[in-house]
Amino acid sequence: MATYIPAEAQTAVDKHWMRLALSMAQEAYDASEIPVGCVFVEQTEPGTPLHASTNGYGRMIAKSRNRTNELRNATLHAELEAIGQILREQDHKLLHRTTLYVTIEPCIMCASALRQVGINHVVYGAGNERFGGCGSVVPINDEPLLKYQKAYTALGGVFRDEAIMLLRRFYMTENSNAPQPRKKQTRILKTEIPPVPPTSRMHTPNGSVVPSPSITPTPIPPQTAHSTCPPDSPVPVSFTPTLENV
Repeated sequence: MATYIPAEAQTAVDKHWMRLALSMAQEAYDASEIPVGCVFVEQTEPGTPLHASTNGYGRMIAKSRNRTNELRNATLHAELEAIGQILREQDHKLLHRTTLYVTIEPCIMCASALRQVGINHVVYGAGNERFGGCGSVVPINDEPLLKYQKAYTALGGVFRDEAIMLLRRFYMTENSNAPQPRKKQTRILKTEIPPVPPTSRMHTPNGSVVPSPSITPTPIPPQTAHSTCPPDSPVPVSFTPTLENV
């Protein structure tokens, strides 16, 4: 079961780093990759989880985006690309006090890799209801059967709408890498964002977890869906079935 942070509980620290993750996702979009971006941030305030910090924003130790098409490697999701950077250039123990900010909930493969390297905490934007490894499908992050690997907490919902809209824009474009690209000229952008799935939980400001309330979707005008996308850029009508149902 995925756990989301309601808007009133999202901190300036969360928003600061998720904006950078979104900029990496935009870079992926511009390179015709599925627009997912991430940043790894070392906790610099002792004893305080990064997402709860009030005195410091932490220190970025890596940032990345999807590169699966560019490098012809299906495993090069944003998270694994960044983990590779860290393991090549820095002390792997940094990951034990690091928070990952990523625009889409890590898939099962990435969630497992994050647990194996000892990540401390994950904050994501939109859920991944087909392949999510942090509660939407399988709770790899805190599965008790994986007792030889340290569990980590994972919370979603920070700039969820922006992450969804960027993906919708991507799935409106023609895929030049596909054997038989689908024609998408007749597709129309969907701007209504659905509520957080009713099976999810909400993380309250005092740290407790409660069932998700009913949330009324609000339309997002196409021209404001993402500040770096032109208002007339191609954008999708139907969302990929491999990610959060939007």
